[in-house]
Amino acid sequence: MVKDERGKLINEICMYLTPIVPDLNDAKSALYMILDSYEITGRSTELAEVQTDRNDHLVRLFLIAKSVKGCSNRTIQFYGTEVRKILQRINKTVDDITADDIRLYMAIRSRSNGVSNVTIGNEIRAFSSFLTWLTNEEYITRNPMLKVDSIKQVKSKKKAFTEIEIEQLRMVTKDERESAILEVLLSTGCRVSELVGIAISDIEGERVLVHGKGAKDRYVYLNAKAQLAVKAYLNKRSDSNPYLFPKGLGILEAPEEEKKLLLGKKSEWWKYPQLIVAGTISTSTIEQTTRRIAKRAGVEKANPHKFRRTCATMALRRGMPIEQVSKMLGHESIETTQIYLDLSEEDLKLAHKRYVI
Repeated sequence: MVKDERGKLINEICMYLTPIVPDLNDAKSALYMILDSYEITGRSTELAEVQTDRNDHLVRLFLIAKSVKGCSNRTIQFYGTEVRKILQRINKTVDDITADDIRLYMAIRSRSNGVSNVTIGNEIRAFSSFLTWLTNEEYITRNPMLKVDSIKQVKSKKKAFTEIEIEQLRMVTKDERESAILEVLLSTGCRVSELVGIAISDIEGERVLVHGKGAKDRYVYLNAKAQLAVKAYLNKRSDSNPYLFPKGLGILEAPEEEKKLLLGKKSEWWKYPQLIVAGTISTSTIEQTTRRIAKRAGVEKANPHKFRRTCATMALRRGMPIEQVSKMLGHESIETTQIYLDLSEEDLKLAHKRYVI
């Protein structure tokens, strides 16, 4: 005989409602009335044997498809990490995953793990992409994500640097390398992944070839300040690394003599050829550098993306058509560009006077 567990379920619901419902007796009575026509039984906690080999195989195929599409290694790594994490927690073969499994995962991440809606949204978007690909390729017959409501996120207005803040940042750069990083980001609006991929040979006077998302190359341009900053920085280098911002020798793998030099010249390591190794600097190093500059200047949240937003906003304020701003940033649609812009009501008022009859 199947045991009806309505009472147990109602008690558990009431325990959860205790902090927010003033009269639990009314709530309990209402729940009994609502559930009167239902038989409630406990779900078996015994997990069916999960076909991990099938899951792993499909994840690998999915990541290969992303690679063929032109996604960066960083993006592919993100997809792989998030998809595998969710599959492991749900603990089912992809063929058996339901919308309720995904909803439960989201609830646990939110309420038990205390994860923000932004983080959960990013995780679920990666998993949704995986399930959509499985459906399109006919590995599964239905996509359970279609029944799952998207998670609501509070959209905060992202700020660009003010002109005062830009000058504050310029004033506190310690050396030619920091100035070059700062000015190239402000002038080109390129992504941090594009910045680290710039080779010296990609620079042709004021024009720079960057390698964007989806293996799409485009040209960006250096203003006068950026050109002078890059020239001054390159004049201080004497190594043979082909990248604009080369990789440095790590302290752990450095020989004894180089280790002493590194410790003595922490911020100027890039001036010494023996401290430069093959490859390009990491995106995280660029991020750390911009944050250090901002901390010295007393400017908040100076991640590389804020430089990108500032470049786009300043260009639009000075009259560049949004279609050209979009092309400069390497966006496929103007809608994506609009997300980056930090335009005030005063900006809109002045634009209206200028353009609207």
